[in-house]
Amino acid sequence: MLQKSTILMAVSAALALSACAAPHKHDKAHKHHQGERACKKTSEAEIVALFERWNDALKTGDEKKVVANYAPKSILLPTVSNTPRLTAAEKEDYFVHWLPNRPSGVINSRQIQIGCNTAFDAGIYTFTYANGKKVPARYTFTYKWDGQNWLITSHHSSGMPEAVK
Repeated sequence: MLQKSTILMAVSAALALSACAAPHKHDKAHKHHQGERACKKTSEAEIVALFERWNDALKTGDEKKVVANYAPKSILLPTVSNTPRLTAAEKEDYFVHWLPNRPSGVINSRQIQIGCNTAFDAGIYTFTYANGKKVPARYTFTYKWDGQNWLITSHHSSGMPEAVK
């Protein structure tokens, strides 16, 4: 009995070691199986253009065109709502109520970071409404390359806590 358990432990240890000894082949197959892609080459200019694409969609007044910029699994934490928006329908509900203000955004300052099939754009923007009102806010957009397009995976926007001077 002792010999059988010793053999089983030895076989288990050998299998564990062999799995650790050749991780590269297994990892590549695993990554391919999960559908991972090679990193998309991008630039800061391309990431800057993503805000302009989103802002141009706002100017259409069509909430569906705005929401098309968001990944299916994404979150919107909007400036003028306490409700996190997770689904396309929830995002559309936010924009259908906000777009009548005819917002147009301008980036005041930003920092962009680029990773493998991901990008981060955060800073300060100011929205001007049709009535002339200006609303400065902090923002963060995170993006993911889906193989065809850069889509927003998270978007946080909050009004400035202190008066802008």
